[in-house]
Amino acid sequence: MPITATELKANLGKYLQMAEKEDVYITRNGKVVARLTAPYKNKRAIAESLFGIIPADITLEEARDERLNGI
Repeated sequence: MPITATELKANLGKYLQMAEKEDVYITRNGKVVARLTAPYKNKRAIAESLFGIIPADITLEEARDERLNGI
């Protein structure tokens, strides 16, 4: 549900309550600039999506080194 920053300021409590049930997108000039969501919503789904990201044949140290060298 996209809302403008002005609407957000006027109805902050209402939108925070809505964010517990659905994502609320804040827009400016028609572009999404922020998203309100429940802090613990779908954390399990996010964690599960990360399983398998690191190949089984790489060590934790190798993965960490690869990540740090890419920064």
